[in-house]
Amino acid sequence: MNIMKHKKIWFGISLAIIIPGVISIALWGLRLGIDFTGGAKIEIQGTQDSQKVVEIVKKEGIPDPVIQKTGTNSLIIRSKEIPEDKHRKVVKSLQQELKVKETSFETVGPTVSADITKKAFELVAFASVLIVLFLAYSFRKVPKPVSSWQFGVCAVIALLHDVLVMLGVFSILGHFFNIEIDSMFVVAALTVIGFSVHDTIVVFDRIRENLIRRGSEDFEELANASVLETFSRSLNTSFLTFLVLLTLFLLGGESTQIFVLALLVGIATGTYSSIFNAAPMLVVWQNWKNKHSK
Repeated sequence: MNIMKHKKIWFGISLAIIIPGVISIALWGLRLGIDFTGGAKIEIQGTQDSQKVVEIVKKEGIPDPVIQKTGTNSLIIRSKEIPEDKHRKVVKSLQQELKVKETSFETVGPTVSADITKKAFELVAFASVLIVLFLAYSFRKVPKPVSSWQFGVCAVIALLHDVLVMLGVFSILGHFFNIEIDSMFVVAALTVIGFSVHDTIVVFDRIRENLIRRGSEDFEELANASVLETFSRSLNTSFLTFLVLLTLFLLGGESTQIFVLALLVGIATGTYSSIFNAAPMLVVWQNWKNKHSK
């Protein structure tokens, strides 16, 4: 199996997945939960009469509530931040007039939501820089002409590929299925980054070992052999992890479903990028260097 020979196909598949997601983000953005937007969210069970719910909520002094239907016989009420005393009045009125049951209530202030959004970007950026530095240092003894920085940069490009796929998928899901992202999505993204980099390092470490033993005369063939040597291990590890997450997604509680779904998407794309993107990018870069050094 010559993975490097078909590297343009693997890059094309990645672009075919990423581009619709990027277009979705540009057109519709991400459906952000209150962790990022701030405000209040009340989930009730026992009615789907959204018009009546709006009337009751407005009567209690909550302006411009947004009602979202979720599942069977349940609604989510969204609004600006609600004080606890007003929240109790709203729920009491809903219970008296519609006999509903409150299943959850969340409220996040605008300062907290802005802080969470800022830290989410900072965490991903900080993790990316640390990964480049760590790989550049760890691979510092790699034989020339391959540079240790190439390994770090290619690993980060691969993990950014994974994050882009996750964001694109959730933008599409948010637009068509009203799926929101919250602070747990950031946790899932960082987990996926760690998993993806771990998988990529396994491949890159085998490339380094083979470079030390065999030299870099035919780097493309060496990289292909290294990927094949780690192919079964990467697939088996990811497949078992995927099965556990799929079981948790199907049988676990509703509160963890979005988090687990993000992990499922991330693990799948992380495995793909480690095998079919990271090493081929390294080969393309090295081939370009060899061509321009002559």
